[in-house]
Amino acid sequence: MRDIRICFFGDSFVNGTGDPTCLGWTGRVCAAMALPDDSPNYELTHYSLGIRGNHSEQIEARWQAEAALRLPADCDARVVFSFGTNDNRIKAGKMLVEPKNSIDCARRILTQAKAQFPTLLIGPPPVADQARNQNQWASSKAYAELCAALEVPYLDSYQPLSENSVWREEIAEDGFHPGAAGYATWAELVLQWTDWQSWFR
Repeated sequence: MRDIRICFFGDSFVNGTGDPTCLGWTGRVCAAMALPDDSPNYELTHYSLGIRGNHSEQIEARWQAEAALRLPADCDARVVFSFGTNDNRIKAGKMLVEPKNSIDCARRILTQAKAQFPTLLIGPPPVADQARNQNQWASSKAYAELCAALEVPYLDSYQPLSENSVWREEIAEDGFHPGAAGYATWAELVLQWTDWQSWFR
């Protein structure tokens, strides 16, 4: 039986902030994958390593040390990244991480991760602030281009969630984070993603 262990690195969305069930999308995805079937051939360990407020440069500084503590050489180890929203946060009149630096950081993270583990990137979702969403959408497109060049599977979360009424209603409360139903919507998006299904096998 395979010992599958997945580290999810990211920000408050990976953490599941706002979800009263404390599952977020990562917990729901892994719960669905861990359900027993007629012939289970793996055990799944899920590490949600999201930190509220983290941007890509902070994730780059910590992910390898945190992965090393949780992914021994004798397990079937994988990593999933999801970030970008805090890179786009405006502070003192400018983005917290400028777009070029954000993409350069993502390139380093994904290049290093891909050399060690099966790796995925999940793009940033829409938020309630439409001006901020212009940057969210630009980041999503830039990440898609980067991942295509690096041959790392990428899920655009922005476009489908921006068209989803449940997501839009749920993020209205604090402008960013959904409740349980919103995270369930995001989890279903991941579970239906062809690259997730083939990556998980």
